[in-house]
Amino acid sequence: MLFKLSFNNMKKSIKDYAIYFLTLVLGVAIFYMFNSIDSQQAMLQVSASQRSIIKLMITMLSFVSVFVAVVLGLLIVYANNFLINRRKKEFGIYMTLGMGKRQISKIILMETIFVGVISLVIGLVVGVFASQFMSILVAKMFEADMSEFQFVFSKDACIKTCIYFAVMYVAVMFFNTFTVSRYKLINLLNATKKNEKVKIKNPILCILVFLFAAIMLGYAYWKVTADAHSLDTAEKLLPPILMGIISTVLVFWSLSGFIIQVVQKMKNIYLKDTNMFVLRQINNKINTMVASMSVICLMLFMTISILSSSLALRNTMQREVAEMTPVDLNLYKTVFLPEGHIENGKEVKPTKEQREDSKNPIVETLKNNGLDMNVLKDIIEIPIYACNDLTWHDSFGTYFEEVNKQYSMLLYDTPEEIIKVSDYNKIAKLYGLEQYELKEDEYIVICNFDNMKNMRNEAIKAGNITIHIKENEYHLKYNECKNGYILMSTSRTNTGIILVPDNCPLTDDMQERYLLVANYNANTDEEKEKIEAIFSVGSFGEKSDLIKNLDKNGIELDGLTKISIRESSNGLATIVTFIAIYLGIIFLIASSAILALKQLTESSDNKQRYTILRKIGCDEKMINKALFRQIGIFFGVPLILAIIHSIFGIQFAIEMMSGLASKDDLLPSAIATVVIIGVIYGAYFLATYYGSKNIIKEEQ
Repeated sequence: MLFKLSFNNMKKSIKDYAIYFLTLVLGVAIFYMFNSIDSQQAMLQVSASQRSIIKLMITMLSFVSVFVAVVLGLLIVYANNFLINRRKKEFGIYMTLGMGKRQISKIILMETIFVGVISLVIGLVVGVFASQFMSILVAKMFEADMSEFQFVFSKDACIKTCIYFAVMYVAVMFFNTFTVSRYKLINLLNATKKNEKVKIKNPILCILVFLFAAIMLGYAYWKVTADAHSLDTAEKLLPPILMGIISTVLVFWSLSGFIIQVVQKMKNIYLKDTNMFVLRQINNKINTMVASMSVICLMLFMTISILSSSLALRNTMQREVAEMTPVDLNLYKTVFLPEGHIENGKEVKPTKEQREDSKNPIVETLKNNGLDMNVLKDIIEIPIYACNDLTWHDSFGTYFEEVNKQYSMLLYDTPEEIIKVSDYNKIAKLYGLEQYELKEDEYIVICNFDNMKNMRNEAIKAGNITIHIKENEYHLKYNECKNGYILMSTSRTNTGIILVPDNCPLTDDMQERYLLVANYNANTDEEKEKIEAIFSVGSFGEKSDLIKNLDKNGIELDGLTKISIRESSNGLATIVTFIAIYLGIIFLIASSAILALKQLTESSDNKQRYTILRKIGCDEKMINKALFRQIGIFFGVPLILAIIHSIFGIQFAIEMMSGLASKDDLLPSAIATVVIIGVIYGAYFLATYYGSKNIIKEEQ
C-alpha cells in the first residue's frame, strides 16, 4: 500500500513540479558531461603537450566537481523543503487516518528513491548524448583532429555521477525524516490557512538603510574600478567584496519596506488593473526572502561575471596569440661579460664554456652543435643591448615615482633594452610591423603592453625626456610610444624597447643578447612538427640531439616557438573557459530553480487569493497578466541588481587580467553571456509561469 501510495504521489509531483525534476536531470547531465572529458580525449588527435594540458584540465574539473556537488546538494535539499512544506495538509490527513510518522517517513523515503532513480537515469542518458557534442567543443578549442570520432560512454564519469548523487539523496532522506518527525497534527491540518509572518517595516528606516546600502555599493564600485590598482593583495580586496555582499542584503531588506509606500502615492499606477494585488504579492515575497534573494543575486552576479570575463579572456588570447606569433621560432642567448652579469637581482657567473660560446652568434652555435641549418629559412639575427647608463628611471624621468606607485615591482635601476633601428627594421619587415627611420640625435620607444604604454606616454607628456648613451644625447622623435615588439608571446607584453640610430656607440662592455628569428623550412603541419621536435623537449622529457649537445657543452640557449605558444595559450584559455561555463551554468540553474520552486509553492498556497480575484470580477486574461507581471518582477529584481554588480565586477576582472584580456572583447562576450542566461533563465521563467498558471486554474 505504501509503495502504491508513494508511486501515485510521485506521478502527481511530476505533474505539479516538473521544474524540480528538470533541475535534477540538468544537474546530472551537466555533472556527467564535464566529468567525461577524460574518455573523450582518447579519440582526439592532439600533440603531447596538448594532451598534458587536457589532463590538467580534467584534474581541475574533478576538484571543481566537488564544489558543484555541494551546490547541487544544497539545491536539492532546498527544493525538497518547499515540496515537503507544500504537502503538510496531505500529511495531516494521513495522520488523522491513523498513519504514524514512521510510515509517512517511509512514503517520503520511497518517493525520494523514485525521484532520484528516474532523474539519475534520464540525466545520464541526456548527459551521454550531450557529451558527444562536448567532444566536438573540446576538439575545436584545442584545434584537434576529429577523424577518429566515435560514440563514447565514460564508465568512470557514470560511476562518479551515481556516487555523488547517491550521497546527495541520502542527505535528503535524512533531512526529510528529521523534518517529518517534528510535525504536529494541528499544524499540518491548518498549514494552508497560515500565511508567512510579514513584519511591517518602518518606511523611513528602510529608506535610510537603502541609501546607506547604495552609498556603500557606490564606494565598492569605485574601489574596484577607479582604484583597482591598489587592490593588489587579498587583504585589500576583501573589504570591497564584503561591502558588496552586505549592501546586497541591505538593498533587499529595505526594498520591500518603502517601494510599496512610494507606489501607493502614485494613484494612477497603484489603482490600475491588478497592480495593487501584484505589488502586495511581490512585497511579501521580497520581505520573506531577503536571504534567498541576496544569495540568488550574488550567484547571478558570479554567473555573469565568470562567463563574460572568461569568454573575453579566451577571445583576446585567441586573437592576440595569432597576432603575436608571426614566425615559427625565436631563439636568444646572453653574451656573458668577463665579470658576469646581474639577472633577476642576482649575480650570475658563467662557466668557461658558456663564456666562450656566448660570444658566438646563435647561428654559429647551432651549427657547432649539429643542427642542419636547412631546416630553417628567413633567418634574421640581431644583437640587443642594455647598460646602466639607461635605466627605467632615466626613461620615465620625474614620472617614475608615479609609475612605481602602480607597479611597485619595478626596480629603480632596471636597464632598458636598446636596439639599433636598422636591426629592428629587419625583424619588423619579417613580422609585418611598421619600420622607422632616425636622425643621428633621435630615439623612439616601442611598446605594446597597454598599461605600460599609457604610463610611458604620460611620462612623455610630463616632459620631453632626453636620454644619454656614452655621453651622446638623444631626443624623442615622437611624442608617444610607437607600437612594436621583437619577441613572440601569448599577448602584448613588450613593456618598452629603445630604438637608437645605427651610429649609436653600443659597445662590448654593455650587456648584450643575441636574438634569432626564423621560420621552419616546411610546407605541411607534419613537417613543422618534426622540426619543432628539434627545438623543444617532449612531454616525457625526451630530448633531440641538438638539445643533448647543448646540455653536454653547458650552453644555455632559450627560445619560443609558435606551436608551443599557441598550444599553451589555447590550453590556458580552454581550462578557464570550461571551468567558467561549468560553474556559471550550475549557479544559473541553482538560482533559477530556487526562484521557480518558490513561485510555484507560492502559487499553490495562494489559490484562494486568485479565486477571490475571480469573484470580484477579474477575468482570466487579467489574472494571467497579473501572474505574468508578478513572476516577471520576481525573476527580474535579483537579475537587475546582479547586472549592475557585473558591470563593475567585469571591469575589475579585465583590469586584473590586463595583458591577457581586452575590454574590446567584452561586448561579444557579454552578448554570448546574455544568450546563455536568456535561454536558461528565460526557460525557467516561462516554465514557472505556465506551471503557476495551471496551479491557480485548479480552483475554478
